[in-house]
Amino acid sequence: MYELNSFHFGPASEKRVYIQASLHADEVPGMLVAQFLRRRLIALEAEAKLRAEIVLVPAANPIGLAQAVHGAPFGRFDLRTGINFNRAYKHVAAELKTMLTGQLGSDAAANVRIVRRHARAALADWRPADDSETLKKTLLGLAIDADIVLDLHCDNEAALHIYSGTPLAGAIAPLAALMQSHATLLTTASGGEPFDEACSRLWWELARHFGDRYPIPAACIAATIELRGERDVSEALAETDADAILRYLALNGALALDENQAIPQPLCAATALEAVQPLLAPHAGILLYRRQLGERVEAGDVIAELIDPVSGQATPLRTEVAGVFFARSGYRHVLRGMNIGKVAGRDAFREGKLLSL
Repeated sequence: MYELNSFHFGPASEKRVYIQASLHADEVPGMLVAQFLRRRLIALEAEAKLRAEIVLVPAANPIGLAQAVHGAPFGRFDLRTGINFNRAYKHVAAELKTMLTGQLGSDAAANVRIVRRHARAALADWRPADDSETLKKTLLGLAIDADIVLDLHCDNEAALHIYSGTPLAGAIAPLAALMQSHATLLTTASGGEPFDEACSRLWWELARHFGDRYPIPAACIAATIELRGERDVSEALAETDADAILRYLALNGALALDENQAIPQPLCAATALEAVQPLLAPHAGILLYRRQLGERVEAGDVIAELIDPVSGQATPLRTEVAGVFFARSGYRHVLRGMNIGKVAGRDAFREGKLLSL
């Protein structure tokens, strides 16, 4: 048996915020950020400063947290099925296109309420086949009717970066500035059905399907926030990140803060997820990085060198695109074909499944 805990703050309200951490279980930075969020939300609730219901799930994957391989925690994939815990969420848009026939009207706010009611009904019909699907249904049930959904993750080694939907670019821009994101990566569909898209993508797909007949806004601002790397676990970083998230919620009317600070200048412009170049190791070897995370690079720049431990031959690994070097491997010996880094480029050139496994 597994136990999932959610903490609910603020008044019961049509305006809802959902925040979860550690969907990949052993990605710890988000869990620590959640502790600072919980403390602040308790205080803000006591001061009657919450204007929306805020749901916080500080450890979203009890199944993954119970997994270990040779003594090391392993929470990215379900060891029984091999499926990524942040993939294969139910995408209800196809069902809603039928369910909503004859239900919508000219009032956008009323349409939002109708869509949410039917989305909950479609989700209720999901019959999970195993514990992992039961977890996914439970998490999605907490989030699918929220106005804001923030999914806190981290990469192996990385600068802070954010994934979200292209139609949400304007809504996400203040979050990216507050979090000081080094890469803000947008797409309409990344492939694989990750959690954040299960909450947000249905809105623009329904809007496209119904066209000009009915107004359907992008009523869920959903984002995956990658809180740097797995080892970036510190109270200073967590407190800063929690403060940025709360300031974003205040901007969106979910709570009131005493301080009135200006939004900092963004570190980057949003770019297409389709413009990200994964860098792959051409052979096994010792990995030496030549560029720092967060650095801007030009096409042809050497990002790393790969040294064959037997022959001593060094192979330079170059980026083919100009952009920001925002993520890299935590391993220093890699095998052929392993992803050793990512550069957020400016021009889209990829399609299909855009996320790593």
